[in-house]
Amino acid sequence: MSVQEGAATTILLIEDDPGHALLIKKNLRRGGVTEDILVLDDGQKAVDYLFGQGTYAGDGHPAPILVLLDLNLPVLSGYQVLRIVKNDDRTKKIPVVVLTTTDTPHEVARCYELGCNMYVTKPIEYEQFSDMIQRLSTFLSIVKTPVKE
Repeated sequence: MSVQEGAATTILLIEDDPGHALLIKKNLRRGGVTEDILVLDDGQKAVDYLFGQGTYAGDGHPAPILVLLDLNLPVLSGYQVLRIVKNDDRTKKIPVVVLTTTDTPHEVARCYELGCNMYVTKPIEYEQFSDMIQRLSTFLSIVKTPVKE
């Protein structure tokens, strides 16, 4: 990712399937992503991390430069996380890429209405999935992300 000097260097991956999380991380690395990738497996943990509450209260971590968000999550759904992130001044500028198996037009439209920056459907086949994540990482390598002021 293209990050301005002094900016946070963490990508937050919110994915409850450990196999998908591992595959995403591995292929982001293959595609050239060098930032730290933090994986959280439920929506509430993600919200707590993003807002420095609960387990993450007082740890002073910087905001992520990007969120990769699955929709089908335990505790809080990806839709709920997206709504919370995009409706708060502290987090609304963080780019959110929805990365999910759901591809119905209604769900795609709903995510864009809630403020997602990009919607990517995970292919079912391993090779296609790996290839898609590597192409996503190539795309991310040229994207400028906002820096917290």
